[in-house]
Amino acid sequence: MKPQHSAVPALKALVALTTAGLAFGAMVGVAEAAAGGVTWEDIQNDDKTPADVLTYGLGVKAQRYSPLKQINTKTVSGLVPAWSFSFGGEKQRGQEGQALVRDGVIYITASYSRFYAIDARTGKQLWAYEHRLPNDIRPCCDVVNRGAAIYGDKVFFGTLDASIVALDRKTGKVAWKEKFGDHKVGYTMTGAPTIVKDKRSGRVLLIHGSSGDEFGVVGWLFARDPDTGKEVWARPMVEGHMGRLDGKDSTVTGDPKAPSWPADPESPTGKVEAWNHGGGAPWQSASFDADTNTIVIGAGNPAPWNTWKRTAKGDDPRNWDSLFTSGQAYVDASTGELKGFYQHTPNDAWDFSGNNSVILFDYKDVKTGKLIKASAHADRNGFFFVTDREKLATGAGYPNKPTALIGAWPFVDGITWASGYDLKTGKPIEKNNRPPLPKDGEDKGQSIFVSPPFLGGTNWHPMSYSPDTGLFYIPANHWAMDYWTEHLTYKPGSAYLGQGFRIKRLFDDHVGILRAIDPKTGKIAWEHKEKFPLWAGTMTTAGGLVFTGTSDGYMKAFDTKTGKELWSFQTGSGVVSVPITWEMDGEQYIGVQSGYGGAVPLWGGDMAELTKQVTQGGSMWVFKLPKTVARL
Repeated sequence: MKPQHSAVPALKALVALTTAGLAFGAMVGVAEAAAGGVTWEDIQNDDKTPADVLTYGLGVKAQRYSPLKQINTKTVSGLVPAWSFSFGGEKQRGQEGQALVRDGVIYITASYSRFYAIDARTGKQLWAYEHRLPNDIRPCCDVVNRGAAIYGDKVFFGTLDASIVALDRKTGKVAWKEKFGDHKVGYTMTGAPTIVKDKRSGRVLLIHGSSGDEFGVVGWLFARDPDTGKEVWARPMVEGHMGRLDGKDSTVTGDPKAPSWPADPESPTGKVEAWNHGGGAPWQSASFDADTNTIVIGAGNPAPWNTWKRTAKGDDPRNWDSLFTSGQAYVDASTGELKGFYQHTPNDAWDFSGNNSVILFDYKDVKTGKLIKASAHADRNGFFFVTDREKLATGAGYPNKPTALIGAWPFVDGITWASGYDLKTGKPIEKNNRPPLPKDGEDKGQSIFVSPPFLGGTNWHPMSYSPDTGLFYIPANHWAMDYWTEHLTYKPGSAYLGQGFRIKRLFDDHVGILRAIDPKTGKIAWEHKEKFPLWAGTMTTAGGLVFTGTSDGYMKAFDTKTGKELWSFQTGSGVVSVPITWEMDGEQYIGVQSGYGGAVPLWGGDMAELTKQVTQGGSMWVFKLPKTVARL
């Protein structure tokens, strides 16, 4: 199969979209206000209005910071449960969701594509929706769901059978449902969707990605009308594939000839097998830069994992990139055009992906005093990146164009694959740590030791930022793997890896390590070790606290300045979700899901002894201060 060539440029379509969208956007705004629903202004101000939690990330910049401070370093030790809610049944598994809160109602997703509305004051279930899943779904790394979006009178979430569903937020009844891919070949959805507003047309859009890299699908990013579910645009994340705008072909992603993807070196016909099943799925949630009208999202690993299947025969893998995978993508909200891209791991050989959250923040350059509008990303490959988001929103990061990389520092120890990054080119300085091909007549290649493993220095679980300290708080892990290549051929619906592995310990005393890092220097301000892996997100507050959960069941609070542990509570199962906080009736609340699962217990290895100790569960916990403590 050859890459498709670009259709007629999308300019005419953009003009039509803009004209129609201005009228549409105005009508939507009036309808929102009349119905008392969630407006774009509500969503845009989510980080400033703590009575609600309306976004995945506690704000469109995904900083996961709350201005609330009733619960602070002095009062947090008095935190007690207000109530807990069980998701019930036998469908426990991993609970990786982040809840939303609106008008005293908590909206939360659970494993196996379930959705609950809960009274935030009492923990009483108001309604529940359980998506009917077929038996032949292909989830890679547990049957998780990471959260929802809210807009108008609806809530939205993705399902494991490659659908996205809109529910009436008062009744839980289905408003619309759209299928975006074939679940039988590996398409699915686990990440929370995102609401944005196109600056040009005034149109509000529902943004979501697809999952399925490990089955050899091509990753897509979608924009939909939140009222109807109709697709507005769709952008494939593998170079050479054709995008869509208003139901028609728009433009090819990158170069139509896909020069970063060679012909399959093992195919006698020269078929571009890897390019045709290239991965790059944007399966986590997006951030949004309203000033530049840019959706910012991570792109997943290339498929297959085996780097030699994406390298010209006899060539050096470092000469190939496999665009646009394992990096951060900057997408025009109006058209779905890829505006800029920075690749963390070119021609990724280790399944480092690039889907971890991309946080938008501003800081002053220490030398010039200039305000820098930046993006921050802690990658699975073990490096913490700071990039210039203004440059990326205007075309930086493509091959032969200036890099937007400001800094790249290790945030975990023992990295084996690279020693650092060249700031002039933006490329990693590799250590010759790619798994070699099998020798003639052998079924697999020589095993090599790699750290971080494909589970990452960190993974999907999002970090947070505190504007008070200027630090980022990364839930990280120290571990490694034995890694080797294997022969493979693409088969629809089957794993498309071409590599084998065994997860290994890196240190005897800990796996998890919570670290605070300075984005100006890369210096680690403090660290806290955990015996079990960290697989939960972090959240910071104006009370000087950073909250996170642990795989052995604890919800914990730390001092943002010193890292001192100030409070903990045992929830009964591993915490692998994302905490939130909100204010209600003059009191501050903390909420988190408990229920162990996710990728770690599935892959075993040296982690098997640890993970088998953790009991299963599925519940929502909410905490607050006793009123006598809250008044302190």
